[in-house]
Amino acid sequence: MKIYKNVFEKIISPENLFSAWDNFKVGKIKKKDVQEFEWKLEQNIFQLHRELGRCTYRHGSYASFYIRDPKQRHIHKAEVRDRILHHAVFSIFNPIFEPTFISCSFSCRIDKGNHRGVSALENFIRRTNKNYSQPCFVLKCDIKKFFDSVNHSILLGIIKKRVKDKKAIWLLREIIDSYRTAFQRERERERE
Repeated sequence: MKIYKNVFEKIISPENLFSAWDNFKVGKIKKKDVQEFEWKLEQNIFQLHRELGRCTYRHGSYASFYIRDPKQRHIHKAEVRDRILHHAVFSIFNPIFEPTFISCSFSCRIDKGNHRGVSALENFIRRTNKNYSQPCFVLKCDIKKFFDSVNHSILLGIIKKRVKDKKAIWLLREIIDSYRTAFQRERERERE
C-alpha cells in the first residue's frame, strides 16, 4: 500500500484553493453567499490560506434546512469558504482513495453518477437473470441518516493508514468533527 506524505501543503496551496473555487462556483454564482465571497475573492482565499498554514483555521457553522427530492431530506450546508476547502481537500485526496473503491459504487464519484449506476444495474440484472429468462431479485435500500452515524475515529483511522501527514490529519479532523459538533447542537435544541 502506498503511503502519502506532505499532502497538507498541496491542499492549502493558493493554486489548489483557487482551483477549488473554480470547481465550487459552477452553477452557484447567482447565490448571494457565493457572490459575497467572490466580491473579495483574493482576500478571502489568501486569508483561508494563512489560517490553514498557521493551523488556526476553524470550520464554520452549518445552515440547516429541508428539501424534497422527492422525499424530504434534512440538509446541512457549510459556509462558502469551508465548502471551497472541501473541494481543495477532495482534489488531493480523491486520487489517493478513488482506486480503492469498488467499481459498482456510483454516488458522488467522477465519471460515475445516477445514469451510469442505472446502466450498471441493468447489466447486472441482465447477466443474473440470463437476459430476462429467469427471475432475480433486487434490493433497493437507503441507510437513514448514514452520514450522521459514521464513526469519526474509524474513518480517520482508515485515512491514517495511507496518509502520514499530521497537519493533513489535523485538517481532516477539524472538517469531520465540525459536522458532529453541528449535529450535536441541533439534537440538543430538539430536546429543549
